[in-house]
Amino acid sequence: MRLIDGLNTAQRVVIVVAIGIALAVVGRYLVSLGSGFHIGWYSYRALPPRLGPPGTRLPRWLRLVIWLGLTGIWALASVIVLRPPQGPARPH
Repeated sequence: MRLIDGLNTAQRVVIVVAIGIALAVVGRYLVSLGSGFHIGWYSYRALPPRLGPPGTRLPRWLRLVIWLGLTGIWALASVIVLRPPQGPARPH
């Protein structure tokens, strides 16, 4: 018996959405690695905070691989969570 067999469809959808949000947070963190967080003062002008793709040191192909991998993980998790419970076949 799987842990999610006792859940109804709405609860399973909530789990899939939560997994998607968690993977999106992980993806943003992984893509922003190496870009740093630049904020502060330089001479007479405040530096605007910059995060993400414009200042990142990761090549575009690596960012694409990261997002495709996380999307694949999410799709696989969705198929597993949303699969109907496997039980004994009921005769009709």
